[in-house]
Order: sequence, then C-alpha cells, then structure tokens
Amino acid sequence: MNNDSRSDSPILLTPGPLTTRPEIRRTMLRDWGSRDKAFIALTAEMRQRLLAVAQGEDSHAAVPLQGSGTFIVEATIGTLIGPTDKLLVLINGAYGERMLTIAQRLKRCVTLLRWPEDQAIDPARVDHALADDPAITHVAVVHCETTTGLLNPLEALAAVTTHRKRALLVDAMSSFGALPINLRQTAIAAVMASSNKCLEGVPGLGFALIEKKALEAARGNNASLSLDLHEQCRGFEANGQWRFTPPVQVVAALVEALRTLENEGGPSARLRRYQDNFDTLAAGMAAMGFRLYLSPAVQAPIIATFWQPDAAWFDFASFYDMLATRGFLIYPGKLSHANTFRIGCIGALDRNDYQRLLVTIGDIKRELETTPVRPRV
Repeated sequence: MNNDSRSDSPILLTPGPLTTRPEIRRTMLRDWGSRDKAFIALTAEMRQRLLAVAQGEDSHAAVPLQGSGTFIVEATIGTLIGPTDKLLVLINGAYGERMLTIAQRLKRCVTLLRWPEDQAIDPARVDHALADDPAITHVAVVHCETTTGLLNPLEALAAVTTHRKRALLVDAMSSFGALPINLRQTAIAAVMASSNKCLEGVPGLGFALIEKKALEAARGNNASLSLDLHEQCRGFEANGQWRFTPPVQVVAALVEALRTLENEGGPSARLRRYQDNFDTLAAGMAAMGFRLYLSPAVQAPIIATFWQPDAAWFDFASFYDMLATRGFLIYPGKLSHANTFRIGCIGALDRNDYQRLLVTIGDIKRELETTPVRPRV
C-alpha cells in the first residue's frame, strides 16, 4: 500500500475503525441530498453490492441502518425475535455476551451455551440443545469472535440449524467481505455486519442481509421506531429513501469501498491479503518471542491475539504509547479474560506495513530491555 498517501494519519492495527484508502476518504468530501435521485441511486447500488458479496440477491434483502455494528445487531434481534420466539445465543467471547445482553434488555426469551474464549463452538453440543428444547426458534452466533480472532464453524452450525429447522442469525462484523459467506449454499436467516471492518469503509453504518420471508414475518415485532428493520426495508422498497436522515458521506464511502473490493478480486482476494498480513505478523512476532493466544485450528487471519510477555521489560501501556508515537495504533485494551493484547490484520494494509511494524516492535523491545519503563499503577 502507498503509505505516503496517508502520511498524516497513524496506521490503525485495530479490529475497526481501520486504515482506509485515500480514494475512500475522498468520496466523503462531497455533500449529498438525502432525498435526491443521485443519493437514492447510490443507496440502491450499496444494497445490491452488499447482497452480491454474499450471493444473497435472490433470497435476502439488504437493510442498512445508521450507527455502529451493535445498532444493527440490536435492530435485527428486536425485529426477528418475536414475543413467542426463543433465542439461543452461542457464546465464546465478548460479542456473543453482547448479543445475550441485547436480548435480555429487549425482554426476549433467551437461553445460552458458553465455551471458553479459546475454543470454537461445538456444533454437536448445539444439536443436542436444539433437540432437547423444541421451543428454541432462533440461534445467534458470532462468525469471527473479535475478542480473540477466533473463527467459529459457520457451515457446520448452519447444517445443524437447518436440520433442526431453526433460524440462524450471524454476527459477521469481523468476517463479512473477506471470509466466505455464501447465502446460496448456507441457510442463514440474517447476516449482520458494518461498514468499517473487512469492507474497509468508515464507521457509521450497519447492515443486515435478511431472508425476505423472515423479514415479512417480522412485521410488528420491534417496539422501536428507528430500529425496526421491517419498516426500514419497507421504506427502501416504497421509494428508495431512508426513513430518517442517513449518514450520506458514510454511504458514499461504503459504495466506493465495495467497488474497490470488486476490483481487488472480491472477498477471496482480500482474504489472501489478510492471510499474508497475518502470516507476516505471526512469524515476525514469534521470532521476537511473542506467542499467539489461539491455536492454528481456530485462528482467523483477521485479528492476532498475543500473550503479554512475562518479562520485566514489558508493560503494555508503555508498549502501546511507544508504538503510537511511531505511528502505529494497536488496540489500547483487551476483551479477553487472559493477559493478552491484539493486533488487527485488516484494513488497507499489506505485508510491507507489517514488516515496518515488526521493525518498530523490535526497536521498542530492545529499548525497553535496556531501560525498562516502570509499570503504571
């Protein structure tokens, strides 16, 4: 990637927001009339392209919503889980826990299964739970758990929910646009994601790809005015317009990002770049003594979680600050219960960026080993 084009910005090595291309940012310099025909056409292109990423053009509707990824997860649960339904949430990280909290706050009937955050969800255990509880109508899972970067077995879980005739809701925030999701081959009632992760847009917009029949059946479920995705979709179908003021520049940036994704070669090509980023990072960190938290069997090339070194020289706050002063921002905290830190492998970055990062980390490590910084109290 051309680092000169973003010399005034840090390199974001976080799970999102993330480093964006200059051409994506430039699209936000224009003003748009939200009811104008040009913006209506832009919205239509966005919705069509989102469906195309997951091959859902025939079966699903793309329903965008203002706000972060959590907004679209709450809107989807509130819309699709009705008063007589029961949701099973599969949890092995912070974002599974968040879906449980959302369902509880919405006073939906909800139950859960938990796994340790370094273990993938076991489809056989889910199958047993569905067999034992016929009241469960929906199952929710995080595809790539951003807590650690763990990849859950989406196709195997979808096979279970299909066999048991239950609806599957997938939080694909950290996977959509890179990891494979094929709605023609995999039965998923709703895929939820946002503009600012693997699609490499900017924050401010979430979206759900929802089965048309499920969306129509959800009429009247959601007590919220602004988060009702059934009504949101009806608005788009009526006149192509958003019901409430849209984030017009964010939409423009996402459309440009989706065009860029297509020009790059689609999700498979983006995944190859992210995998190369991850491999470069993992090998270089291992050479310096840093250990990955997850086993290779469950590791997605989206986020790398490393054990914090048990060494006198290492203090995370100092390590973070020294990286930041050199132009690299990693995630400034941890979601994992373990003593770890995370470095993202996504965004408009390639192996050259990670090689520069590794040189910088090596310099910081030698500096701290020579003169350790006193840990903060």
